[in-house]
Amino acid sequence: MDSSNQGVTYAEAGVDSAKVETALKEMLTWITKSFNLRRGIGEVKLNIGYYANIIDIGNGMGLALSTDSVGTKVLIAQMMNKYDTIGIDCVAMSVNDIICVGAEPITMLDYIAVAEAAPDFMEDLAKGLYRGAELANVTIAGGEIAQVGEILRGTPNGHAFDLVGMSIGTVPLDKIIIGEDLEEGDVIIGLASNGIHSNGLSLARKIFFEQQGFSLDKYFPELGRTIGEELLEPTHIYVSEIMEMLKGGVKIKALFNITGDGLLNLLRFASPMGLIVNHLRQPQPIFKLIQEYGKISDEEMYTVFNMGIGFCVIAGKSEVGKVKALAGKHGVESCEMGYVVKEPENTVIVESKGLVFKETKNS
Repeated sequence: MDSSNQGVTYAEAGVDSAKVETALKEMLTWITKSFNLRRGIGEVKLNIGYYANIIDIGNGMGLALSTDSVGTKVLIAQMMNKYDTIGIDCVAMSVNDIICVGAEPITMLDYIAVAEAAPDFMEDLAKGLYRGAELANVTIAGGEIAQVGEILRGTPNGHAFDLVGMSIGTVPLDKIIIGEDLEEGDVIIGLASNGIHSNGLSLARKIFFEQQGFSLDKYFPELGRTIGEELLEPTHIYVSEIMEMLKGGVKIKALFNITGDGLLNLLRFASPMGLIVNHLRQPQPIFKLIQEYGKISDEEMYTVFNMGIGFCVIAGKSEVGKVKALAGKHGVESCEMGYVVKEPENTVIVESKGLVFKETKNS
């Protein structure tokens, strides 16, 4: 591997999380004022900062809402000229957030911005969206196609587009899960990812294609396929396994979608407690390649990528076997990652990496 490169960060790849955090705080000053505009039906039930928010729709029921895009993974699809799987990522990015508050996804909307609405290309996008909906057991009730060529750049010889999804789910207001009742000794169970999912692609692209000059069809024995195929692998959808846990009476206390910000996502719970991560699953080879070629620190890796863990569950010790069994039933490997301890504020300590994360829930 070329050792001449200096280590690169996510910010240098064009994604400055600290700057976004600052901008978000300013936005929230105004956004959260809207919470006062409704009481009763339409009332917002959670603070900003969890994976989804919930509004009161009456009769003790809440409507869970979440929206997300597939980010710069669209550029990988363009570079590969392959568009029939990116819709799965679009569904995954929002439904995986909806289930984190204990809600069942039921439907979603899509927003597709295109430079040109070429029929074959649009059909391929739709195929992926349908497959994602099938995996998540949701309908796609509508959406919007915007032809905005002037504001889309894209890649040479590819279809310039952006893809965003908004999922809707339902949950009884007394069944909302936000980690309010964590207790010392509760267990963190990590569910395996199937690769990079849809986060950190800006950094991966910078390392592989800009710094190293690799082509999309460069084959890596560690991956068993080309780098383009690996990066385009669709995000795993965790709806089936989590819904079976919730509907089967497993007493789950907190749920976490490990997307952008990596293990920082474990800070999104309501109890003033700490999480000790004392076991990390062996990451898939793609992450080792990114770290070694990019000379990236452990801290950067674990706060950008999922590092082999795509979703986490916290439950009491007596529920761990049930969680792992149901994950396995759906073909998902799982492991006990750590446990809950008493702390004065939300803290995540990753023992083997010497990392300590503390953060307010405002993102």
